[in-house]
Amino acid sequence: MKEISVSELKEMMDQGKDFQLIDVREPNEYEFANLGGELIPLGNVADNAGKISRDKPVVVHCRSGARSGQAVRMLEQQHGFKNLHNLKGGILAWSAEIDPSIPRY
Repeated sequence: MKEISVSELKEMMDQGKDFQLIDVREPNEYEFANLGGELIPLGNVADNAGKISRDKPVVVHCRSGARSGQAVRMLEQQHGFKNLHNLKGGILAWSAEIDPSIPRY
């Protein structure tokens, strides 16, 4: 599984790179704090695989990196994705290293 750091994600955002950001947390978590990605809760990822791009980089994140890692593994194994990256440390790492205004929970 490919991983990306929060600083690498920030650089992609700052440079205006074309990529898709998927948040696999639950709606209440997304409402509390988010990075502006598309919300597809982990339990719905398989049913929504068609919404995930295959022709540009896709960064998948959650709170800490565990659920997004599960999503990436499942999508790679069951749906043949090759362009997915798990965000190491998730939104907690983003809050700690990039933007402390993002609440930690």
